Amino acid sequence: MTISLRNRRAGAAATATALALASLAALAGTATPASASGRATATATATTATALVPASGAALKPASPAASTPPASGDPAVPAALTLPRPTGPYATGRDTLFLTDHERTDPWVPAAGARQLLVSLHYPARPGSGGDPAPYMPEAEARLMLAQRGLDDPEWPGLVAATRTFSRTDARPAPGRFPLVLLSPGFGTPRATLTGLAEELASRGYVVATADHPYESTGTELPDGRVLTCAACDEVAAQPDDAGRRKVLAAVSAGRAADFSFLLDRLTGPRPAWRHARTIDARRVGMAGHSIGGNAAASTMAADRRVDAGVNMDGTFFDPVAARGLDGRPFLMLGTDPDHAPGAGDTSWNEGWARLDGFKRWLTVRDSGHFTFTDTPAIGEQLGIVDPDAPLSAARSTTITRAYVTAFFDRSLRGRPARLLDGPTPAHPEVLFQRP
Repeated sequence: MTISLRNRRAGAAATATALALASLAALAGTATPASASGRATATATATTATALVPASGAALKPASPAASTPPASGDPAVPAALTLPRPTGPYATGRDTLFLTDHERTDPWVPAAGARQLLVSLHYPARPGSGGDPAPYMPEAEARLMLAQRGLDDPEWPGLVAATRTFSRTDARPAPGRFPLVLLSPGFGTPRATLTGLAEELASRGYVVATADHPYESTGTELPDGRVLTCAACDEVAAQPDDAGRRKVLAAVSAGRAADFSFLLDRLTGPRPAWRHARTIDARRVGMAGHSIGGNAAASTMAADRRVDAGVNMDGTFFDPVAARGLDGRPFLMLGTDPDHAPGAGDTSWNEGWARLDGFKRWLTVRDSGHFTFTDTPAIGEQLGIVDPDAPLSAARSTTITRAYVTAFFDRSLRGRPARLLDGPTPAHPEVLFQRP
């Protein structure tokens, strides 16, 4: 039986976040990031109080009754533990966390907070058998706020999501050698943890991966002192009187993330690096990928910082347009939903961006996918028994496709390796369409 998401009161902050994300989806002409497993077509605006429910009428469907009601303790339909897909590369992986302060900038969303700060997860190739416990997935407070924004308020789920098993270990010793660096930026209103699976895969294949939380741009960011920052940028989007105002704020989000990543590059590759294993980074080979507005930020960062050699946009609208001059011949991959991000579809910023890209480029769309296909959300949602009939691509295929094409792109762009996967359609991935506008 198809049901609607529950719309229980989650407080003013969660409501503003939901409205802002629905506004973003309406602006983009693509799927709203309200579904736990993928796409939910949205026509909502900031005046819509039920933004968490798919406007198309295709509500999320639990795979079992336990997904629609708070599960009872010991219910066999409730998983005892969640796990990310195992990385497939030859390296073990380690993870560190950095908390950095940019004293040259004031936080753009909450100036009273003072200097801009970043929380960064660093995944890296590690020596087998070294390190301590598996790295935690995310704090429970962040999981609770993220789930509440999506209308998923079963009381056991925040603890389950927070405790999702990862495959990286704390205090692991780095593998010998120097490795390309990949920067990752999450979607608007979304914690950095939701890109952990991709980060672990890239690290297992010989990349150092730095995934940043941008404070006040997520449903919740827990700082080392226990404070939890909520989405002030979402409030700013929701407060705008029209689409033009919302687009302007979202363009500022992307441009601001470019400044965040330039600062992060300074702290990772500069003369006094902040990370204890910075010597493992080959600063001559740097790429960036992001989901949703994080994908826009990849292009914004490349336009602002010549140190970034290649970029990937995973289903993100170019609110901050691709630079009119192009990206100085640097390669770029656009990987999105189909048909929402096909040529001539609702998000015309991809057509405009494609025309401006002036290096090696690919425009790929994925059948049966949803906005969150390119994150950990399908794998976690599927284990919780949540499915979205509007995005039927399985978690296994979502993971395989995202990993395969993002890794192939960076292997080609940063390592000069052959990447036949990018040459055209393949029977191994029939869902992936090569767009040639």
